[in-house]
Amino acid sequence: MAVAVAAMFVIISVFSGLEVFNQNLISNLHADLTVKSTTGKTIKDFQKIKAILKNTSEIQNFSRVIEEKVYLNYNGKGDIAYLRGVDSAYTKVNPIDKAIFYGEYPSFEYSNEVIMENSLDIRLSIPVDTTHFATVFMPKPGTGIINKEEDIYNKKNIMVTGVFPGNDQLNNYIISPIELSEELLQLPKNSAYQIVIQIKNPKNADQVKSDLQKSLGKDFEIKTKQEENAAFWKMINTEKLFIYLIFALVIFITTFNLAGAIIILQLDKKEQAKSLISLGFPLSHLRKTYFYTGILIVVLGVVSGLLLGSALCLFQQYTEFFKAVADVPFPVKIVIENYFIVAATASVFGISISWFFSKISKDYITNS
Repeated sequence: MAVAVAAMFVIISVFSGLEVFNQNLISNLHADLTVKSTTGKTIKDFQKIKAILKNTSEIQNFSRVIEEKVYLNYNGKGDIAYLRGVDSAYTKVNPIDKAIFYGEYPSFEYSNEVIMENSLDIRLSIPVDTTHFATVFMPKPGTGIINKEEDIYNKKNIMVTGVFPGNDQLNNYIISPIELSEELLQLPKNSAYQIVIQIKNPKNADQVKSDLQKSLGKDFEIKTKQEENAAFWKMINTEKLFIYLIFALVIFITTFNLAGAIIILQLDKKEQAKSLISLGFPLSHLRKTYFYTGILIVVLGVVSGLLLGSALCLFQQYTEFFKAVADVPFPVKIVIENYFIVAATASVFGISISWFFSKISKDYITNS
């Protein structure tokens, strides 16, 4: 019982750690709130929206963003990338500048200064300096006959000033001043595909979203960070549910050892039980004796299992001994809620088994 409880607690704590780990992975891609237009790709009347956002007390910072797929070429090597154009306030919403491990964040003095995701930079072998230039190509929208190369795409030379680490959410990303995106897409100044917002208290995201939706109207769609990654979080929660069910089954099977212990106790103490009954000890009290013995085993198993599981989790937190991959330890987070989940699961199964197998009949006393 103790081992099964400890195993379940450790696994659930690992999933709690994975939730925090995944939140950190997407923190540099999605803001607390994201505003998009429902009537087209480009947000109209940005100045009006800007005034509304500035007058909302719960909003701390906001930034314009334009994101599109581009083709990137350097020295004969090419790759598809995502160009995310941002304004100078972007780092107040998403502190991507703090993640740069080589080079520096663009000064915004020139529109063609960019930072690049590490794996993309390695594949194209682009030096991080101001003397080597890569070329970014943006396809032109429109119809008609193509007469020359300029009819197909807009292009711009860019220089990489810094490199940031990638992950599943940020692979193949280039982050640049928003002016570069506006030039490549031939958009007017103060254009935006979306507005990313940092709020003072992220826990109030749903309430701020509701209030902001009323102010902006139905022409705008507002999503929280969790809604932007709904499919991702659904997958994580589904995995956590199935792991819980698997270990609940393990604990259920383990409790049959408890049933065996109660049956052996009944067989071992059968003669003493007969003596007690002959002295006037009620049969119902004898059943309670076996039932309470089972509960005692369950309580000791749950408590010792939770202590053992907590010790293993603390050991992992402080030593990072167990690795998911070479340099990444298994994330673990001890949450009070997990204690109640594991204890309740083990207790329900344990108490049910103890009650069922403590129900001895009169034949138990009369049979030799």
